[in-house]
Amino acid sequence: MRQRITLLMGALVLGAGVTGPLWAAEVKQDMPGQAIAFDNKKGNCLACHAMPGTKGEMAGSIAPPLIAMKLRFPDRAKLRAQVWDATVANPKTSMPPMGKHKILSEEEIDQVVDFIYTL
Repeated sequence: MRQRITLLMGALVLGAGVTGPLWAAEVKQDMPGQAIAFDNKKGNCLACHAMPGTKGEMAGSIAPPLIAMKLRFPDRAKLRAQVWDATVANPKTSMPPMGKHKILSEEEIDQVVDFIYTL
C-alpha cells in the first residue's frame, strides 16, 4: 500500500509540471467520452478538473487533476462508482452525482469513464 501511495504521489507531482501542449499530444481525440467530459452542458469535467487535452485557461483547479487514473483507480468499477455518485466515498464532495441525479445516462457515464481511464 505504501508503494502505491508513493507512486501516486510521484505521478501527481510530475503531472503538476506538465504543460498543456504536452498533455494535448497524449489525449485520444476520437473517444466519445472526451466530448461528453468537455461539454459544459453534459459532464462539464473541466469546470473543476484539469486534464490532458485542455488549455490551462480552460481547466478547473478546485478538484484533483485527472491524471494517472489507472494508478489512482486500479479497479475501473471504483472509478465508475465515483463518477456515478462521489458522495458515497465523500459525503462532503462538491462533485455532482452524475448517475444518481441523471445528469448523464449510464452509457454516457461508461464513455466518460472509458476516456478518463486513459488519462
